[in-house]
Amino acid sequence: MKKTEKLYLSSKKHVGAFNQPLVFFLFICLIFAVTGGRLFWIQIIHGSYYKKLSEENRIKLIANPPIRGRLLDRNGEVLADNKLFYSLSVQPRLLNHTEWINLRHSLSNLFNVSINQLEIAFNRSNLETPYKKVLLVDLSEEQVIRFKEQEHNLYGAQIDIGLVRYYPHKSLAAHALGYTQLITQKEFSKLSEKGYKLSDRIGRKGIEAAFEDQLRGKWGGEMLEIDSIGAVQRSLGVKLPKAGQDIQLTLDLDLQRTAEKLLSDKIAGAIVALDPRTGAIRAIASQPTFDLNFFSYPFTKNEYNNLFLSSNRPLLSRAFSAYDPGSTWKPVTAIAGMESEKFPSNQKLNTVPCITYGSHCFPEYNKRGFGWIGYEDALRVSSNTFFYQVGVGAGSDALYNAAIKLGFDNYTGIETLIDENKGLVGNKNWADQGRGWGKPGETPWIVEDMASASIGQSVVLVTPLQLARAYAVFANGGYLITPHLVDGKRDWRSKKYLQKVDIKDTTLATIRRGLRKVVTNGTAMGINVDNSNFPPVAGKTGTAEDSSGGSDHAWFVCFAPYDSGEIVIVAFVQNTPGGGSVHALPMAKKMLQTWYKLNFNQQIISGKDE
Repeated sequence: MKKTEKLYLSSKKHVGAFNQPLVFFLFICLIFAVTGGRLFWIQIIHGSYYKKLSEENRIKLIANPPIRGRLLDRNGEVLADNKLFYSLSVQPRLLNHTEWINLRHSLSNLFNVSINQLEIAFNRSNLETPYKKVLLVDLSEEQVIRFKEQEHNLYGAQIDIGLVRYYPHKSLAAHALGYTQLITQKEFSKLSEKGYKLSDRIGRKGIEAAFEDQLRGKWGGEMLEIDSIGAVQRSLGVKLPKAGQDIQLTLDLDLQRTAEKLLSDKIAGAIVALDPRTGAIRAIASQPTFDLNFFSYPFTKNEYNNLFLSSNRPLLSRAFSAYDPGSTWKPVTAIAGMESEKFPSNQKLNTVPCITYGSHCFPEYNKRGFGWIGYEDALRVSSNTFFYQVGVGAGSDALYNAAIKLGFDNYTGIETLIDENKGLVGNKNWADQGRGWGKPGETPWIVEDMASASIGQSVVLVTPLQLARAYAVFANGGYLITPHLVDGKRDWRSKKYLQKVDIKDTTLATIRRGLRKVVTNGTAMGINVDNSNFPPVAGKTGTAEDSSGGSDHAWFVCFAPYDSGEIVIVAFVQNTPGGGSVHALPMAKKMLQTWYKLNFNQQIISGKDE
């Protein structure tokens, strides 16, 4: 071998021997650098995050839900409570596909539930919350016992126990009480800071919604130490849940039952009974209605559609909805006439068969007229042509001002105002602005509007609750009350809730005498039949054309006793031709009988009858 080749091989061997330790060293450095960087990233940059994960692997938090406060009537009778419910669930992580198929078959036979129903529930819930517990069906107590007997053969399945809102009287006062529903994801993102959880139920309507903060209570829980396989080692602390407050309502269960029964055979309608001295609502019912327990349990799409998409609109409270008031509105026109001083309290007008305004002849309902009469007799016989003259003569502003004084075209102040319609009192300014549907200047106020408004038709819409509030002014001597369902610790007779109405004493006295004559020898004489022991009653009948195109509405409003004013009752029957004295008056009469019976019994118990 040549000398040059030997030198080359020798140098190559030397270089290779020199590079091997260096490469190995660099490789080791690289490993340590990567490992160190990873440790730095885990321990320094994301140390708090992984510390939390580590603790969660060792510590398990078990949430304990609060008991929702009850709703009680004024005498302590339970209107809304909580009830235990049982549900069947499975743990998908404990089952392979074959085991689930076998378990599904066993559960179907045990509970008489279709395999298809179980599979749909399993797939839907497991898709939404993979590897977590899957709710399959709700169970009765009998089914729970059956499960316990076979539990050893049902690996992967379990019974969960929880609380659900329960309404023992089902549909009673449904629109006033309201209901609860599971919180939505959108609501949770806003309310999680207040301690709400995705499994929480929240008040959706009525008192349940208005008093959500007091009713819901606060979550509790227990901190458990667990081992690597999930077995509990010990309890690290318990925080008991705080129950929600019970809310006592002003409703009287017996009076509410009477109202519900009276409405049960009607197409649609409402009854409101309140104390005109304080505004406390003793009964408030609407027809059609619905079972509040519907919202406490899972429901099918068909069940949902039958309730929410029904043409009868059972979820709509007729007591909070606005309708043409008809002749029950005439006292408002009377106030406009007397307070404007264009038609003083002693004014008499000639009532005739028909009076022409604009292009229309507005008739007297008896087609003859009643001759020359004053306010009291005009209310007694419910003359249309008398109040046409007063309303048109007093003008739009005077009528609107009178209505505002009695609380119309405004919310009543009730706690559940989110469910309440504001109503409408048409006037010149409203018409000039487009009437809510046209362009300004294109829908002017005309004399025909004024004539219709004078007798509560066409451009006037009020709710039964608003009407009860207005008539409370005539019952209590001139004060506008605040209707409410919960007394709480408020002074409802203070100036904040009880306002003196700015009308003359002579105006109030004239209307009161007229309303009394309606009952003694007017359109509401029927209320006196078989009521010899009744306290003196005053009131007003009303038959209103439905401005939306339906059949006539029937109204009757009354208060009793006439001298002291302790109860106001509004009876309303929607789209039921025949008149207020035929359909609405008998309902109010039954309500008065129940109220009188309850009031009389209370007097005997307290010794006030001596």
